[in-house]
Amino acid sequence: MCLTETLDEMVQSGTLSPELAIQVLVQFDKSMTEALEAQVKSKVTIKGHLHTYRFCDNVWTFILQDALFKSEELQENVSRVKIVACDSKLLTQ
Repeated sequence: MCLTETLDEMVQSGTLSPELAIQVLVQFDKSMTEALEAQVKSKVTIKGHLHTYRFCDNVWTFILQDALFKSEELQENVSRVKIVACDSKLLTQ
């Protein structure tokens, strides 16, 4: 959320145009997708209580409560987590 908040502040102060802020967010999403595909090899399982889910404009949003993130090395309990996911093929358009 820090990137979004910073871009919003820059748009409000007139430092950045709204169009350029959107381009920055789109490029960030593309770069993160490429980096995750190329560099991350581990897997994580998530279990928790599904509080809310939505599918709007090809974007899934899940809100989990009392979630357990588990990997080969460690596990972590989180009281509340929001997961936002979209089809990476849509980022190339």
